[in-house]
Amino acid sequence: MKRIFKNIRQLVGVWEENPVLLSGEQMNNLPVLENAWIGTENGVITGYGTMDSFPGETSYDEVIDASGRLVLPAFTDSHTHTVFPESRYGEFIDKIKGLSYEEIAAKGGGILNSARKLAQKPEEELYQQAFYFVQRMMEHGTGAVEIKSGYGLNTENELKILRVIKRLKENLPIPVKATFLGAHAVPEGLKKEDYVKTIIEEMLPEIAKENLADYVDVFCETGYFDAHDTEIILEAASKYGLKPKIHVNQFTSIGGIEVAVKHNALSVDHLEVMTEKDIQVLAQSNAIAVSLPGCSFFIHIPYTPLQQLIKHKIPFALATDFNPGSSPSYSMPMMISLACIKQRITPEQAINASTLNAAAALELSGEMGSITRGKKARLILTKPLNHYGEIPYYFGTQIVERIFV
Repeated sequence: MKRIFKNIRQLVGVWEENPVLLSGEQMNNLPVLENAWIGTENGVITGYGTMDSFPGETSYDEVIDASGRLVLPAFTDSHTHTVFPESRYGEFIDKIKGLSYEEIAAKGGGILNSARKLAQKPEEELYQQAFYFVQRMMEHGTGAVEIKSGYGLNTENELKILRVIKRLKENLPIPVKATFLGAHAVPEGLKKEDYVKTIIEEMLPEIAKENLADYVDVFCETGYFDAHDTEIILEAASKYGLKPKIHVNQFTSIGGIEVAVKHNALSVDHLEVMTEKDIQVLAQSNAIAVSLPGCSFFIHIPYTPLQQLIKHKIPFALATDFNPGSSPSYSMPMMISLACIKQRITPEQAINASTLNAAAALELSGEMGSITRGKKARLILTKPLNHYGEIPYYFGTQIVERIFV
C-alpha cells in the first residue's frame, strides 16, 4: 500500500537524522516544512518535501489532500493505568466537596477501591473496556501506549491485568508496552513486608514465566512503598530483565529518584515535588522525566517543574496517567495544552515531549516520534489548523481528523 499526502500546511517534526532524545534548549527545535508532502509505503515513511518537489500521484494507491491541515508524528503515551474495573465517579464528587486524596484513601477509596472491584470483574469485561479506551486514545492521536497493572494487589489479579494487556498487544494496531506495578498499594489485611515478599517470590516468577511485562514500577511514596522497598523490588525484577519505570515524588521526596537512577531506570514519572538534590541526581543520570499534568490538574497538586528540568538539561516527556482516580483523561492534546498553560513551556517543547521524547520513554525511538525516512508511518492528520501552536491553544477540543498507524 502506497500513500501520499499533499498540500500539507505544516509537516511537523521533520528530522533528517533521528535524534533519540532532546533536552534543554534543544526542545525548542521543532523542524517544520510548510506546504509539504509526505509519502509512505507499507506503513513506512519513504519521502517528504515541499510541494515544489512533489513527485506526483500516479504511483500511489491513495492520495490524501491535506490542504489547510497539519501532519505530525503520532503521540506516545508512556504512562497509563488503562486496565481498571470502573470509574471512581463518587470519589470525584468527594473531591469537589473538599476531601483530599489521602482522606478518600483513608475511607476505603483510591487504589484499594479499584482493587476490590477488579477482583470481581471478569477478564473479558476488563479487556473489552480497555480496548475501547485505547481506541479513544487513538482518536486523540496516540500511536503507542504503556499500560500498567496495579489494581490487582494479589498474584491472581495482577496476572489477570497483565494477561489483558498481552491481549491488547496482540489485537491493537499500535505498540503496547506492559508494566508490572504490583507495588501500587499494600492490600487490605496484609503487612507491607509480607506483600513485598509476595511480589518478589510469587508474582515476578509467574510474570517472567508467561512473559507478561516489559517493565517494572513501584509507587515510591510516603504511606505506600519507601526507597528500601523500591530497591529490593527492583533488584528482584532485574533478575528477570524488567527495566524500571518508577512513580516518584508525587507528594513527597523520600529518596526514590536516587534508587531509580541507581538501578538505571528508563524513566522516573510524576516528579511534582522536587528538591534541589533530586534535580542534581536526575541531571547526572540517563533517566527520562515523565510529567503527568492531567493528574496535577485533576487532584489539585503541584505540576512537575519543567522549567527546572529544562534549565538542568533533563530530558522529559508528557503522558496522560490515564486512570480512574487521579487522571481520567486519555487525551494527549489536552496534556500538551496543560503543559503549555500551567507549566509554561512552549508548544515546540510540549510537542517534542509528546512525540520524540515520549517514544524514547518506551524505547520506540527507532520506529516513531519524528518524521524521518525509514520510520513507521504512524501519523496524525489534524483538522484544519493554521499552525502547530494551535494544538495547545484550542485546549480540550478534538484536533485529530484521522490517525494512520
